[in-house]
Amino acid sequence: MSELFDCRDPEQLLPGMRRARQAIARGELVVLPTDTVYGVGADAFSAAAVARLLAAKGRGRQSPPPVLVAGLATMRALVSEVPEPVERLVEAFWPGGLTIVLPAQPSLSWDLGDTGGTVAVRMPADRNALELLEECGPLAVSSANLTKRAAAIDVHEARGMLGDSVSVYLDGGASKNGVASTIIDATGLVAGSARPVRVLRDGAIRRAQLREVLGDLLEPDPADAYGEADRRPEPPARPASDGSA
Repeated sequence: MSELFDCRDPEQLLPGMRRARQAIARGELVVLPTDTVYGVGADAFSAAAVARLLAAKGRGRQSPPPVLVAGLATMRALVSEVPEPVERLVEAFWPGGLTIVLPAQPSLSWDLGDTGGTVAVRMPADRNALELLEECGPLAVSSANLTKRAAAIDVHEARGMLGDSVSVYLDGGASKNGVASTIIDATGLVAGSARPVRVLRDGAIRRAQLREVLGDLLEPDPADAYGEADRRPEPPARPASDGSA
C-alpha cells in the first residue's frame, strides 16, 4: 500500500522525506514534485529499480529514463566529458527545465536500458527533490504518468495513474508551469565532433534561450507555417510525456 505525504505541511515533510529515502534504498519507486512536472524516481544504480520504473509506466528498455542530479559535480561523475558549451548551458539554465544528453561514463556500473552509451541529465529547481538527490545520489526519474498519457501536474493525477506501483508519493502542490523539460542532444560537442546540438523535445527552455548561449552550435530552427520557430505560439501546457520530468 502506497503512502502519501504533503510536503507543504511541516509535520508531514520530515516523515515523508524519510520514507522516500527508505523506499529508494529498498529499490522501490517514489513520486516527487519537480519544477516542471511530477516525476517517478528510482535508484539509478539499481537495475531492478529502473526496470520497476519502466514497468510502472508501461515502457520498455528502448525508452531509458533520464537521471536527475544535485549539481554539476555529480554530472561530471556520470558523463565522459562536459564540453565548455555545456558548462555554459548549465550555468544559464540549472537548476531548471533543461535535460542534456551526453556520452555516459563507461566505467559506471548501471543499467538504465538501451541508452546507446548516453545518459540524459538534469538538475531540478525544487528544494525537496534536490534534498533527496543530495542524500540518495542520482535518481532515474521519468515523468509520473502512464505511457501516452499527459504528464501529471499534481500528485493525485500521478497516483491515479501509477497507484500502488509507487511506494511513496510526495505532494508539493500543483506544478509551477506544467511543462516538461526541454531535452537536447549535446553528444556532438564531445571529442571535437562537428555535429550541432539538437533539440530532441521542446519544453520549458525555448530555442531562442538556447541560441543565446550556444549561437551557431545549436541546430537551425525548424521552418514552419509561422516562420522562425521561436515566433510560434507557446507549446501546449500538458503534452503526453514519455520522458524526462
